[in-house]
Amino acid sequence: MSRIGRKPINIPAGVEVKVDNGVITVKGPKGTLDFAFNHNMGVELKEEDNAKYIEVSRPDDSKQNRSLHGLTRTLINNMVVGVTQGYRKELEINGVGYRVQKQGNKCVMNLGYSHQVIVEDTKDITVEVINANKIAIVGIDKQKVGQFAAEVREKRPPEPYKGKGIKYADEVIRRKEGKAGKGK
Repeated sequence: MSRIGRKPINIPAGVEVKVDNGVITVKGPKGTLDFAFNHNMGVELKEEDNAKYIEVSRPDDSKQNRSLHGLTRTLINNMVVGVTQGYRKELEINGVGYRVQKQGNKCVMNLGYSHQVIVEDTKDITVEVINANKIAIVGIDKQKVGQFAAEVREKRPPEPYKGKGIKYADEVIRRKEGKAGKGK
């Protein structure tokens, strides 16, 4: 059995879960998420001692079902965490003259180009400006938050010589040395 797949997913108070025809719906204080899981996976709601939890099972030990088992459990767990706590990715902007400001639902970035780069909030994701050189991408869907953060980072990826650009807050940039020999 999959070590991840066989773990039960605890449902905290204030979260509603419905399983219907291969679609699981998780509704919590921050919003609602849907996921259409593979028809081979069995997703059951169970209750013991006033504690609700979700169990994911697989029909057999074929390679595909083994790989889907842990994946399905993790995606459902991410949904439960998303509707209760939400997800957040922080980005840092490094460089002379590089800065960010929020104007309504738009994030205006000066990144050393001849024009300003503008990123708009979507219905699922908001961009919070912490200070002039730091932003946070916030949402309830882990995959969408990560994808949006990657798209913002792609506007000016960090370069290895001076470290200028947009990087994740926990990312380490491997620095390179400049030109070695002058005047030889």
